Amino acid sequence: MERFGVLSAVAAPIVRANVDTDIIIPSREMKSVSKTGLADGLFAGWRYTAIGGREPNPDFVLNQAAYAGSRIILGGENFGCGSSREHAVWALHEYGFRAVIAPSFSPIFFGNCVRNGLAPVRLSLDAVQAIAAWVAVDPAGRPVTIDLPAQRVRAGGSEYAFDIDPESRDMLIEGLDAIDLTLKQRAAISAFHERDRHARPWIYLSKDARVPS
Repeated sequence: MERFGVLSAVAAPIVRANVDTDIIIPSREMKSVSKTGLADGLFAGWRYTAIGGREPNPDFVLNQAAYAGSRIILGGENFGCGSSREHAVWALHEYGFRAVIAPSFSPIFFGNCVRNGLAPVRLSLDAVQAIAAWVAVDPAGRPVTIDLPAQRVRAGGSEYAFDIDPESRDMLIEGLDAIDLTLKQRAAISAFHERDRHARPWIYLSKDARVPS
């Protein structure tokens, strides 16, 4: 998984409360069970003028030239609510987003972000709105910086601190998925197995034991 350290990028404002996973990627757009082939359906209900169509809606932020190449979303409260579909995060990542800054997230969406290399950053609604207003003056010329190791967001002359639990922070910084995180404890796991093998040898098959067919 791609590591996340410091990111400076164009930030696209979608500061609306309760943006659910069906808005992020409608179920009709989920034509793949893999992590690819989903970006075209991202925000399809807002991004295109007709259901199932591909005519860009000029009013939607991601279709505006000023926000081309956005890698950060400025979101509203309860971002990523609704169903638990991981496709929503896959679609965001495939499109090119690496972070979402919002006042709050659905817990499942938050976890899906961390496990797929997207940084979910919690800032107050006032802070998100202030950043969005600052960015709007010149989106390409006013990138937002997320410094995950320092847990800071910088926008112009303003700096905002944010909290994130240590496990999520380490997974993002080190580029670890859930299996990688477990394997960091490989030595402790092996030591436990060795102790347990001596304490309860009857539950372990010997090297010469054969499993009945």
